[in-house]
Amino acid sequence: MSQHPNQFDLLKTRRFLPLFITQFFGAFNDNLLKNAVVVLINFHGMQLLGLAPELMIQLAAALFILPFFLFSATAGQLCEKYDKAAIARVVKQMEIAIMLVAALGFWLHNGMLLMSTIFLMGVHSTLFGPLKFSVLPQYLRPSELVGGNGLIEMGTFVSIILGQVAGTVLVNADESRITIIVALLGCALAGLASARAMPPAPPTSAALPIDWNMARQTWLIIKQAKQSRPVWLALLGISWFWFLGAIYLSKLPTFASDVLGGDASVYTLLMTLFSLGVGLGSMLCEKLSGNKVELGLVPFGSLGLCLFGIDLYFATPAHAPALTDWLGFVAQPASWRMMADFALIGVFGGFYIVPLYALVQSRAAPEFRSRAIAANNILNSLFMVVSAAFAAVLAGQGVSIHNVLLITALLNVVVAIYIYSLLPEFLMRFVIWLLTHTLYRIRHEGLAHIPDEGGCVLVCNHVSFMDALILAGAVRRPVRFVMDHHIFKVPVLNFVFRTARAIPIAPAKEDPQAKQRAFDAVAAALAEGEVVCIFPEGKITADGQINVFKSGIEEIVARTPVPVIPMALCGMWGSFFSRRYGAAMLSLPRRAWSKIALKAAPPVPAANVSAAGLQEIVSQLRDDWY
Repeated sequence: MSQHPNQFDLLKTRRFLPLFITQFFGAFNDNLLKNAVVVLINFHGMQLLGLAPELMIQLAAALFILPFFLFSATAGQLCEKYDKAAIARVVKQMEIAIMLVAALGFWLHNGMLLMSTIFLMGVHSTLFGPLKFSVLPQYLRPSELVGGNGLIEMGTFVSIILGQVAGTVLVNADESRITIIVALLGCALAGLASARAMPPAPPTSAALPIDWNMARQTWLIIKQAKQSRPVWLALLGISWFWFLGAIYLSKLPTFASDVLGGDASVYTLLMTLFSLGVGLGSMLCEKLSGNKVELGLVPFGSLGLCLFGIDLYFATPAHAPALTDWLGFVAQPASWRMMADFALIGVFGGFYIVPLYALVQSRAAPEFRSRAIAANNILNSLFMVVSAAFAAVLAGQGVSIHNVLLITALLNVVVAIYIYSLLPEFLMRFVIWLLTHTLYRIRHEGLAHIPDEGGCVLVCNHVSFMDALILAGAVRRPVRFVMDHHIFKVPVLNFVFRTARAIPIAPAKEDPQAKQRAFDAVAAALAEGEVVCIFPEGKITADGQINVFKSGIEEIVARTPVPVIPMALCGMWGSFFSRRYGAAMLSLPRRAWSKIALKAAPPVPAANVSAAGLQEIVSQLRDDWY
C-alpha cells in the first residue's frame, strides 16, 4: 500500500520549519499590533483627528492594505531576482525597527504613531507575502504542496487567534503598556532568528531588471497574470475571499459590541472561532485532497461560505441584550448557533482558499511565480478597498451590520456562480470529488510517475462507466479523455465529460471520420503539453478480464512521441457501474463505499511503446492488487 507522509512531518524539516516559524511570528505581531489598536479605539476611547471609532477602525484597515497596492509589484520583482531567504532576513530586520516605533506609540498613547506603524507593518507584509508563497514550491515536493499550504494557513490563523487574544488581554491588563511592548519586540527578534535558519532559495529570474516605476509594473504583472486563465481566475477567487473577509473583520468589533451587546472578550471569542475554523479547514484540505491540488474543494468551500453566512443573519438577535462578557455570551443558548456559524464560515473558507493558492503556485511559471503572488496581493488589496467602500456606502444608507453581512453572503452566491461559469473545471472537480469519494475508498499508488508538465498519455484498463471519473479525480493535472462516443453521451456524465474537454471516438467501421477527428484532437492536445488518457481495450470488459489492447496507442505516439504511463484500476469489477451482473447500472447496487485502487507504473518512452507491452504492464499492476 502507498503511504503518504503526514503533513506535520514537514515541521521536522529545515526546508519548512524556519519558514513556518517566521511567518507565524510575523502574523502574530501583525495581529497583536492591529488588535491592540482596535481595542484602544473601540473600548478605551483612543482618538485620532476627531473620527468616530468605526471610521478609525476602517482607517486602520485601509492603512494596512494600502502598501499591498503600492508596493506589491516591486516586492514580486525582488523575490524573483534575489534569494528569498536573504530577503526574509532583511524584512525581519525591518520589523524590529517598526516595533521600536510602535513601542514609542504605546508608551506615549499616541494614535498617530500607532496608525503609522500599522501602515509600516503593511509594507512589511507586502514584502513578505510573495516570498512565503512563492518559496514553497522551491522547498517542497509537488505532493507536499497542499499540505504545506495548509500548515502555513493553519499557522497564520492560529497566530491571528493568539495575536487577537494577546492584543485584547495585554491592553486591558497593563495600563503602562510595558508588557505589549516587550511582546512586540520579542516576537520580531524571534522572527529574525527563524529567518536566519531558512535554507537558501535561489532566485528564479536573476537577470530580471528591477523596474521602480510602481504604476507601470503593477499594470504589467496584472497583464501577465491574465495570460494564464486558470491562474487569473484563481487570483480573482482568492481576492473575492478577502473581500468577504475584510467585511467580516471590519464589522466584527461593532457587531460584537452593538449587535450582541458584548465587550472586547466577545469580539475576541468570535475572532477565535473564525480563525480556528480557517485553520481546521486548511489542515483538512490535505486529507480531503489526497496530497494533490484538488479544485473540487473550491466550490464546496464556497457553498459553505454562502450557507453559513446566510444562517448567521437568521441566528443574530433582533435586539442587543445587556452588555456581557464572553462567559455571559456563551451562557445564552441562542449564542451557540452564531458561534457555530462563525466557526463553519472559517472551516469552509479554508476549503476554499488553500486549493486556490496551491493552484497558483503549481500552474504559474516558476520565473513568474513571485510576481503572480504579487499580482494576487494587488488584487487582494483592491478588493479589500472596494469592500471597505461597499461597507461604508451601506452604513451611510443606514443598513444595519447584520443586514450588511446577509447582503455579503448573497453576493457570494452570485459571484460563485459567475466564477464557476467562467472556469467550469472547478465545478467539474467538485462533482467528481463528490461522486468518487461518496461511492469509493480510493487508494493511490505510483501517481507521482505522471509528469508535472508536458504532454503524456495515460493508458488504463476499462472496467466500468466510472473509470474516467475516478482517474479525473485522482490525477492532479487536467486530463483529456478519449472515450467511446456512446459513453460520452451518457446523461449527467456528459456534462462532466464536455467540461473536461473529453474527446469522443467511434470505431473506423462505424464512423471513420469521427475516428480521424479524434486522433487529430489527441495530437493537438499532446503538442500543447496536455495529458491525454485512453482505454486501449476500446470497450468495457464483460468478464472482468482485460481485453486485448488495440494498436491505436502505437499510432498516437508515432505521430506525437510522448511518454506513456500504464495505469490499472483495481476492485471496480462487480461495482454498480460494471457489467458483472449484466447490463451496467440496471441491477441493484451490491456494495457501498468499497475499497478500490488506482496504480501507475513508471513512464514508457515513446520508442518502446507497444500495445502488447503496455497490456502486460497493466495486467501485472492489476494482478498485484492484493
